[in-house]
Amino acid sequence: MAHGFSATTTINRPVDEVFAFLADGENDRKFSPRVQQIERMTEGPPGVGSVFKSTVKDAGMTTEREFRLTELEAPSKIRWTETSKNSITVPEGGYDLAAEADGATRMTIFNNFEGHGIGKVILPLAARAARKDADAFADRIKAAVEAS
Repeated sequence: MAHGFSATTTINRPVDEVFAFLADGENDRKFSPRVQQIERMTEGPPGVGSVFKSTVKDAGMTTEREFRLTELEAPSKIRWTETSKNSITVPEGGYDLAAEADGATRMTIFNNFEGHGIGKVILPLAARAARKDADAFADRIKAAVEAS
């Protein structure tokens, strides 16, 4: 993964609970300090095609982001794509979940990044920063799910 990150952790909750928490993109603000605001733009429960719009702050810059859920295979797979136009976007991201024997869930998160315009120049730096924070990010997700 040249421009992106992945991280894995074990969450002490059943896989169905973890799936439901993560499929609801509005929960992102509970574990991502960069997300200042997020809301679902589509009606009904989260599903394929659901759109989430957020305001995020990265490296001192505030941007608007829009993501669409592209795959939901309960309770093991969630995928999204960023539809907004920013200097760096996420054409593909997701969670892979697996139930563990003790009732916990093994979670892997990944995001692949793409640069546009000036984003092509800063993409390697942004990807490196995301990889450096990947394990801590997974730990923040774990803490948020376990606290819910």
